[in-house]
Amino acid sequence: MAYTIAFFGTKPYDEASFNEKNKEFGFELRFFKGHLNRHNVLLTQGVDAVCIFVNDTADAEVIKTMAANGVKLLALRCAGYNNVDLKAAAENGVTVVRVPAYSPYAVAEYTVALMLSLNRKIPRASWRTRDGNFSLHGLLGFDMHGKTAGIIGTGKIAKILIHILKGFGMNILAYDLYPDYNFARENQIIYTTLDELYHSSDIISLHCPLTEQTKYLINDYSISKMKDGVMIINTGRGQLIHTNALIEGLKNKKIGSAGLDVYEEESEYFYEDKSDRIIDDDVLARLLSFNNVIVTSHQAFFTREALANIAATTLENIRDFKNLKPLVNEVKLGNT
Repeated sequence: MAYTIAFFGTKPYDEASFNEKNKEFGFELRFFKGHLNRHNVLLTQGVDAVCIFVNDTADAEVIKTMAANGVKLLALRCAGYNNVDLKAAAENGVTVVRVPAYSPYAVAEYTVALMLSLNRKIPRASWRTRDGNFSLHGLLGFDMHGKTAGIIGTGKIAKILIHILKGFGMNILAYDLYPDYNFARENQIIYTTLDELYHSSDIISLHCPLTEQTKYLINDYSISKMKDGVMIINTGRGQLIHTNALIEGLKNKKIGSAGLDVYEEESEYFYEDKSDRIIDDDVLARLLSFNNVIVTSHQAFFTREALANIAATTLENIRDFKNLKPLVNEVKLGNT
């Protein structure tokens, strides 16, 4: 019998990319549109592995039921794993693997797209000209050349972003708990404190993981230290920003603009078509009302190359588990 994998929370593009890559592997793939949760976990009966994405739920109850159904492997087709109870997985003998990186270029390039769109008011300009309004009033931007970008977290994505921004002639300040001083020397960037980064940056971009230490890193207090009119970009994790604090900063003009590809309560909305309904999340609705804010649906990763890489790494992780090979992308409690 073929090794069977149940996919949850899938879209047509997921099916297309995994079916194409699976020609090399020969697994039996079952795709389910609904997000994994306690109500549909029974669909994991008779499968060898389960594959989930960011808005699926793998809490203790779901993992215990999966294990009882005979599932031995939980494969995340994403980098984040905050939706997985790793303690429950360990206790129930379920191995967890992930895709640590799919295309850092995709996210870095999208980050720059948000910066440019906000700075040069491109969405507003496009709406105007479609309506026959060719006035320039209200569309004034600034030269990015010579400005300072503060980059919080300097992993693969951030390093590519830094290369791009250096191409604009920007000065780079960086903060990381584990600074890469060789990279800093080679690229003429400065590691500094968070306070100095907040105080000196014209644009702040978030690229750190979500941990207990970084949750709500951007809050009332940190915003108060920033330059007036600062631009904030988040293509990392929604809970890095306290959204109400961000809204207050936008209202009092401390924050000049914000580009958000993630939102702390995004699971109810992102990746779904809600256009026929009223948005009943008052905080999200408020964010969407600002003309100096761009909110997109967690799509920074979304390129052909990234989808191909996600499918390849996910299926390779599953093949390695099946063949009892070392799991280079395993996520374990205690070493994350």
